[in-house]
Amino acid sequence: MNKKANNFGVVPAQTLLAHDGLSFLKGIIAGDLPAPPIAETLGFALVAVENGRAVFEGMPKFEHYNPIGVVHGGFAATLLDSALGCAVHSSLAKGEAYTTLEIKVNLVRPLTADTGCVTAEGRIVHRGRTLGTADATLKDSSGKLYAHATTTCMIFPAK
Repeated sequence: MNKKANNFGVVPAQTLLAHDGLSFLKGIIAGDLPAPPIAETLGFALVAVENGRAVFEGMPKFEHYNPIGVVHGGFAATLLDSALGCAVHSSLAKGEAYTTLEIKVNLVRPLTADTGCVTAEGRIVHRGRTLGTADATLKDSSGKLYAHATTTCMIFPAK
């Protein structure tokens, strides 16, 4: 998690746009910028980032269960969406922004409270002027695959 405890929130747009994507995300990891509130709600964190790659870790818990007795698919989808989006975000120049246009998630085995820590790793597949695509995997500590996903993001050039 962030080095500065309980550092969750949303920065003003001018703060976001004043950073390139990689330095913004590194600021979240360092605790100099707040992690998003969803990370606190679901108990996951951005743990590594480099240009075109982002890694999140999360711990599936009983609180994440759905009515059929396994972790809700939305938990996996949220970690994957975060890794995908941040992989694209890491490539942004100062003043650029992005939004997710589409996400496709494949859940290949159930998560439970006994799974342990899972890691979502997103990587850019293509980065153009106004479009970015990425793929991501969700694995446990032994490398077993639980889900994978792809995304298409629209990139807004700096004004």
